[in-house]
Amino acid sequence: MAAKRLLLLAHAPSPNTRRLRDAVLDGARAIAGVEVIARAPLQATPEDALAADALILGTPENLGYMSGALKDFFDRSYYPCLERMQGRPYALYIRAGNDGAGARRSVESVATGLRWRAVQEPLIFRGDWREDFVEACRELGMAMAAGLEAGVF
Repeated sequence: MAAKRLLLLAHAPSPNTRRLRDAVLDGARAIAGVEVIARAPLQATPEDALAADALILGTPENLGYMSGALKDFFDRSYYPCLERMQGRPYALYIRAGNDGAGARRSVESVATGLRWRAVQEPLIFRGDWREDFVEACRELGMAMAAGLEAGVF
């Protein structure tokens, strides 16, 4: 049986958002039997998403919205993926300087249109930087990969 594929699609323009992305990767790669692919949204293609069995989306909150890079990925990928990824499991994390509600709403709106299935509440890292954000991302990556490997989703 082929390994399940987990796609991390994360916009990481700052040192701290790169730490979050890297922690997700570390956690996910700790699970054997899951191929973990990381792509920056501007480099990702619809084919990357179509080849994934599950996705983790990561974005900073930009002006109360998802990052422009993640929006660009969705603009290019929405119709190619629309009828072919229904029910695909995904998780979301947001690095929010404010409350993250607008970024969450914008991503969830697109994911709902694609008929993807959220497997947990989004992680929203609000306010000043805290080191526990990194561990939460490591746990997210590990949980998604473990769930995928076990056939939970």
